[in-house]
Amino acid sequence: MTPSDAPQSRWSDLDRPPLNVPALRRGLLRPGSLWTALDVVESTGSTNTDLAGRAAGLAEGTVLVAEEQTAGRGRLERTWTAPARSGLFFSVYLTPGDVPAERWGWLPLLTGVAAATGLARAAGVDMALKWPNDLLVSVDGEERKTGGILAERAGDGVVIGMGLNVSLRADELPAPTAASLALAGAVSTDRETLLRGVLRSLEHWYGLWRDADGDAAASGVQEAYAAGCATLGKAVRAQLPGDRTLTGEAVAVDGDGRLVLATDGGLREPVSAGDIVHLRGAAGGLT
Repeated sequence: MTPSDAPQSRWSDLDRPPLNVPALRRGLLRPGSLWTALDVVESTGSTNTDLAGRAAGLAEGTVLVAEEQTAGRGRLERTWTAPARSGLFFSVYLTPGDVPAERWGWLPLLTGVAAATGLARAAGVDMALKWPNDLLVSVDGEERKTGGILAERAGDGVVIGMGLNVSLRADELPAPTAASLALAGAVSTDRETLLRGVLRSLEHWYGLWRDADGDAAASGVQEAYAAGCATLGKAVRAQLPGDRTLTGEAVAVDGDGRLVLATDGGLREPVSAGDIVHLRGAAGGLT
């Protein structure tokens, strides 16, 4: 698909104008910046799939944005769809070759920190993180998912994708547990401002992490993630591979990025992969 390099003169929803690609490039593709290329396509199945398919020839810092994503993918093969221009749907390609590969698992968590801090500044909305890769906002006192992150190995690096609900209205939400920045009272839903804020924040945190050879503690990423993680301190149920479940209190995120649960048996169990459900109350209702 040919990238769109100029704003459209007409669009179907006046509240959802197209991205101004030249302006984004001017603001992000600076000398010395992490970001080296930025393209916007009108519609695609998945920006992650597109970048992964081109990984062999990509430079680090390549960014691909879609105005509409028709087959966006989340963890556990879940799909992510939303109306055109109602959110940010993008992927980036990073090649942290000098960082030990066993530390690359921190990249989606690092991206969560970057997104939460960047959006808090750009949108004026308090953001929280649900381990391992969800972005939460508060609507009517309830935490709801407004975005998700998916990282995949590709070529010599990692493709990291993000889907973020920006201007979705209540009647457009895919589920009662979903939300958007607009519904959370964002002071700005300008997608160019938000995208610049997220990418600049990601450049900052990625630089700290890479300068520390991927050491999450030394770079400050581990502390920042724990400070913003809504999962910690909650009773949770971990739905693990192999149809196993584990229930306990989420007490820490360890040096490998795993969620540590304190179980009723007095054990501390690290969880490296699985679906986490926040529980509440004695009856174990879902949050």
